[in-house]
Amino acid sequence: MSYHDTGWVKFAPDPRMTAWIEAAKPAAIRVAQDPDMQRDWLRCGGTWFVGVNALPNLTDGSVSGVPLAGQAVDFVHEYIKPEPILWDSAQVSVCYEGYPQPWEGESDAALAFRRNRDAAHVDGLHGEGQPRRRFLREFHQFLLGIALTDSPAKAAPFVIWEGSHKIVQRAFSEALAPYPVAQWPEVDLTDVNMATRREIFETCPRVELPLKTGEAYVIHRHALHGVAPWEMGLKGPIEGRMIAYFRPADESKMQQWVDAD
Repeated sequence: MSYHDTGWVKFAPDPRMTAWIEAAKPAAIRVAQDPDMQRDWLRCGGTWFVGVNALPNLTDGSVSGVPLAGQAVDFVHEYIKPEPILWDSAQVSVCYEGYPQPWEGESDAALAFRRNRDAAHVDGLHGEGQPRRRFLREFHQFLLGIALTDSPAKAAPFVIWEGSHKIVQRAFSEALAPYPVAQWPEVDLTDVNMATRREIFETCPRVELPLKTGEAYVIHRHALHGVAPWEMGLKGPIEGRMIAYFRPADESKMQQWVDAD
């Protein structure tokens, strides 16, 4: 099975990625322990530091002069985006023992979805308003996740529904087809998103993808994914289960975002 079949591919540690992690990890720890950052990003009763775009990397992905490199990055350039990538500031996502706890203002239904369905979502869909409606505001090209700490397999692992990217691509392309591309961010995709998730839950295998330090995965931009709860009683690293996520977006390629590949 290939990346285009499953929607994901995983890579073992390699020296180039290890060098980047050695530069990025101290910066990520400083971010996650900064009181101001915690005020902005600590969620779920203190069990999840969201840390969106919090890593101080440059647009070439480097940290402290160490380039973002390795097998996973080579794969992205060879199979997804051959041209130069303008790397976003990586998310520093940290889960702690007990994840997820209730989030202030979170409904019982939302908490149950987080616990029972791993808060499954497609990147780029933003929830807005009350009641929440979903709009495609960001056009990510892929997701690259890099483990910065060693964590047990059941310490809030990443979850993907294999093959879900094909269902999402079909459903979203049909929903957006009647509209000019420039209007896509204003199209309400709430209902199609919910129907698509139901189909995926019924037909696609749910796969957990735990990472050890140095391992990385590349996830298809259309894949339904989330984070599983931290297994009760399980101990993890003092820094938490820490993963750096890159999600480069390109608003100039909105049409390409919805295409099958």
